Amino acid sequence: MHIHILGICGTFMAGVALLARAAGHTVSGCDANVYPPMSTQLADAGIALREGYDPSQLVEFKPDRVVVGNVMSRGRPIVEALLDGNLPYTSGPAWLAEYVLRDRHVLAVAGTHGKTTTSSLLAWILEDNGLEPGFLIGGIPANFGQSARLGRAPLFVVEADEYDTAFFDKRSKFVHYRPRTLVLNNLEFDHADIFPDLAAIQRQFHHLLRTVPSAGLIVTNGQDPHLAEVLAMGCWTPVERFGVADWEARDANADGSIFAVHYRGELQGRVEWTQAGVHNIHNALAAIAAAHHVGVPAASAIAALARFQGVKRRLETRGTVNGVTVYDDFAHHPTAITTTLAGLRARVGNQPIIAVLEPRSNTMKLGVFKESLAPALMVADTVILYQAADLGWDLGEVAAALGARGQVCHTLDETLAAIQQQANPGTQVLIMSNGGFGGLHERLLTALRASSHQN
Repeated sequence: MHIHILGICGTFMAGVALLARAAGHTVSGCDANVYPPMSTQLADAGIALREGYDPSQLVEFKPDRVVVGNVMSRGRPIVEALLDGNLPYTSGPAWLAEYVLRDRHVLAVAGTHGKTTTSSLLAWILEDNGLEPGFLIGGIPANFGQSARLGRAPLFVVEADEYDTAFFDKRSKFVHYRPRTLVLNNLEFDHADIFPDLAAIQRQFHHLLRTVPSAGLIVTNGQDPHLAEVLAMGCWTPVERFGVADWEARDANADGSIFAVHYRGELQGRVEWTQAGVHNIHNALAAIAAAHHVGVPAASAIAALARFQGVKRRLETRGTVNGVTVYDDFAHHPTAITTTLAGLRARVGNQPIIAVLEPRSNTMKLGVFKESLAPALMVADTVILYQAADLGWDLGEVAAALGARGQVCHTLDETLAAIQQQANPGTQVLIMSNGGFGGLHERLLTALRASSHQN
């Protein structure tokens, strides 16, 4: 089968492309922005790419099926040509469900925060215990160096996103996956561009619960009231809770890099790993519980965590120059910003932290979180806010709430200069964005190297 993917360079759709190619299908695709490293990764897999959405590519490739990414909308010429030509089409999640997930034991990880890290942890625990899982993750686990692979049946780990499926299917992506093991990390309001309120997101999560068989397992955050409300809407599957009750962490050290795991009151072992923060302790408990459901002893899962190398763009150390350490993090929601900063503070103690934030997600651009951003950033000693031209609201309000520690920059050059001016040996620079931030991380490291050579 030849499939042609519209919007192929997004993390999820690129994963679908790689899985399809590995399964023996001919794959081609297009996107508005085709550039490395994603373009290189896809091309290396033998996938033909086209820049832009010219309808002529549907004639050029003559695909058996067009897989439509959720970035595509009615009115685009290629979408109109697809519909007018009566060509067979489907969504990425539906294709994944039909051609990859069918007949496999799906372990799905859902929630507002921690999906990528928990999925990566779970896939690694299974891999370290010889189970060779398939996976599709919205990031790149360092232990694997890739975001997707077919693996060996029966186990498949999928990051289960609540964002909508396609222009013709407004259900959340995760309702397609039919998991037998489901992790519910947490639940907050997000994606204000498609959800009017928290209740609308909870409704989608409950649709997901309706697909989990009674012979399966739901692993849920026992401290999250919004998830408790979802479960109270109706649940037909056994439930295990982490954080309280079934799976607990005790005797954690300050930064969360050492803690004891207890299952129903009994000690299972002690985790000693490189990750930081209470949020990562919860991610670890969820992954241990999910792996336990498919036969991995808790002690074996705990041992695997010592060899977990982290996930790209999740408090990832990009480099240290002249005593200044630069981190890259995907945090784009006040809760994620709070937990990431708390984890970094616990790790580095009193060393100064410069937090650099690009509010880039659709919800951020709508200003939904403007009141909660300043409190989320308070742990940092200095906060540099990047006011992109398309943001649509004034970050000056956030900077004012931060007092002397906050400032707004309107260009990348200005942002870079502001960091350099305040970064001294021992400074920790945390750069947060769910985009590329104009390559700010490498530009900063290059500038720091140049400055150290001059000195």
